[in-house]
Amino acid sequence: MQIPLILYEEQRARWPRTGKHILAHSDDEHIVVYQAYRPSIAQYAVEHGTFRGCDEFSLTRMTWIKTSFMWMMYRCGWASKPKQEAVLAIWLKREGFEEILRQAVQSSLREDGEVEDGVAQREWKKRVEKSDVRLQWDPDHGPNGGKLSRRAIQLGLRRNVLDRFLDEWIVRIEDITALVKEQHECLAAGELHRLCTPIEAVYSPKDDAVSTSIGLDSTSDQ
Repeated sequence: MQIPLILYEEQRARWPRTGKHILAHSDDEHIVVYQAYRPSIAQYAVEHGTFRGCDEFSLTRMTWIKTSFMWMMYRCGWASKPKQEAVLAIWLKREGFEEILRQAVQSSLREDGEVEDGVAQREWKKRVEKSDVRLQWDPDHGPNGGKLSRRAIQLGLRRNVLDRFLDEWIVRIEDITALVKEQHECLAAGELHRLCTPIEAVYSPKDDAVSTSIGLDSTSDQ
């Protein structure tokens, strides 16, 4: 199982330009999410198929997963930032990802970070404190780091959901650092037309109520 690639400019033309969307590589049973770590953690995860048991991996901190390859590249600087030199593609069971979405609570009550009234703020804070999944909609970015109008999802996992992520939902972990560095060379050479990235399309949760609760936008408006 190796992640398939396509020319970036070819698939970019098919993606929504604005709104909140989950861009991801997926099939009927799996979805790929990305994380970046120091090489020692990545090596352990690839060898064991989990982060469980790695002394350097914290079970008490929230761990964040991203579905957008480009957002991951922005976050880790194409595997150049300290403690993010190794990029992992993690195949999850789709049912597990759907459960993560179902439990997700947005980090901000509103996108601008403001609240409409004290009652709403208190209720939202209670939900955030109780939830094992925190959701953020961040600006997506292009290959060279430019901010886009489209929003990309990132999901923070802790407590019970983190345990299930580690022990139940991970199917395979692939180190794609070599791919990341190879494709970054295209950018360094000013050859965007040669850039290849993992095939990604708009992902739609099976449950429409989940789409509503996490604030997904419709692609029909694009």
